[in-house]
Amino acid sequence: MQEKPLRVAYLGPEGSYSSLAAAKLCPQAEGVPRHSFLQVVQSLLDGEAEAAVLPVENTLQGAVTQNLDLLYANPSLYAAEEYLLPIEHRLIVPVGTRLEEIRTLYSHQQAILQCSRFIAEHLPQADVIYTDSTMQSLAHLKQRGDAGIVGSHVKREGLCFLGGNIADESKNFTRFLLVGKGEEFLPEHSARVYFAATCPHEPGALLKMLQILSVYDLNMTKIESRPIKNSPGAYCFFVEFEGDIADANVRSALRRVSQYSQNFKLLGCY
Repeated sequence: MQEKPLRVAYLGPEGSYSSLAAAKLCPQAEGVPRHSFLQVVQSLLDGEAEAAVLPVENTLQGAVTQNLDLLYANPSLYAAEEYLLPIEHRLIVPVGTRLEEIRTLYSHQQAILQCSRFIAEHLPQADVIYTDSTMQSLAHLKQRGDAGIVGSHVKREGLCFLGGNIADESKNFTRFLLVGKGEEFLPEHSARVYFAATCPHEPGALLKMLQILSVYDLNMTKIESRPIKNSPGAYCFFVEFEGDIADANVRSALRRVSQYSQNFKLLGCY
C-alpha cells in the first residue's frame, strides 16, 4: 500500500510566503493551508497535519514573536529544519491604477511593517488594513484605489505590479522552521540547537546561564528575550548555539542549563 504524503500546515492560501517555504522544506508534502498561525499550530496538535511551517524571524523586523510564543508554550512541539526565504514585496493593483489614486492598502501586518518607509513616503493618503496573509489581500482588490502588498511571484488576471521591490531594504529574508510533534521528529544530528529558558530571580542570572555554554565551548549564534505573560518584569530567553544534538558535550550543556533555569524547553535542532 502506498504511504500517504506528509501533511504540512502553513499560513495560506496557496502562493503565500509560508506556502513557498513549505514547498522548499517538504516538496512532496500535501499542503494544509490555514488562516492564522494559531490555526497552523492547532492543526499540528490535533493531528490534521504531521508538520507545520512557521516564520520565526525577519531580517528587517526581527522575531515573529507570536510564533516564538507558540513554540515555547506547547511542550510537544520541536523544530527540526530551517529555511531562509528571500522576500521581495511588490505593490499590486487593478490594471490602470496609478500610485496617487491608491486609497486603501491591504496586506499582512509583517509585510506592511517591512515596507513602512515606502508607505510613508508614497502612500500617506492610504488607509492600511491588515489581512491574514499577503495572498489574502488579493481578494480585496475590487476597484481602482485598492492596492495590496504581495510577493513578486504572484500573478493574477486583472491585476498588475506598480514598480519593483518596495521593502525597506532590498536584501530581505525570512527564516522559517519546520515544526513537528514529539521528540521523535528531531533529527539525530544537527548543526545548531535552539532552546528557551527563564532564569532564577537573582543578580547576574542571565550571565550565569550563558557561562554554561562558554564552559562547554559552545558558540552562541542568537539570543532574544520575550516577556512572560502574567509575570511583569520576568523574561524568557530564546538562545541558539552551534552544536550537534548527538554530542555528549552538547547534551551535558543542555542538562546544566535545564538544572539552573526555572523553566526550560528544547525548541529544536537543525
